[in-house]
Amino acid sequence: MSSLPEIRNTEPITAERFGKPTLIKPRLGQGAFRLTITDSYERRCAISGEKTLPILDAAHIRAFEAGGEHAPSNGLLLRTDIHRLFDLGYVTVSPDGRFEVSSRLKADFDNGRHYYDLHGTPIRAPKYRDAIPSVEALSWHREHRYLG
Repeated sequence: MSSLPEIRNTEPITAERFGKPTLIKPRLGQGAFRLTITDSYERRCAISGEKTLPILDAAHIRAFEAGGEHAPSNGLLLRTDIHRLFDLGYVTVSPDGRFEVSSRLKADFDNGRHYYDLHGTPIRAPKYRDAIPSVEALSWHREHRYLG
């Protein structure tokens, strides 16, 4: 153990523990959207099939801040890590309904093997017709978010 380098500063940070309260505007309808998407995908990630509910997110295909609505056809149930990559544009859904991983993931982070293993996987179909992902929303995501 003595061959390991030492941390230079081991003193605890003594700053305030919390900042000043901040007013936020909650996205109205977000809770109902989450319930609808979670139910539509039968509590399973549309990509991986993961069913551990605390790590599943109702993801907007067309981002809410970009005009996307809380509509079932604008949602996918995604594992939190996949949701983050989706929002950042490193993954998308191809026109034929398959999970697609950008080469930028490897180029930017020299990593992503787990996600490349999922590349080409068909997304799970929701149980309700109204929750089938919108062609327009998926196209928007590929054109405006996906890093290709």
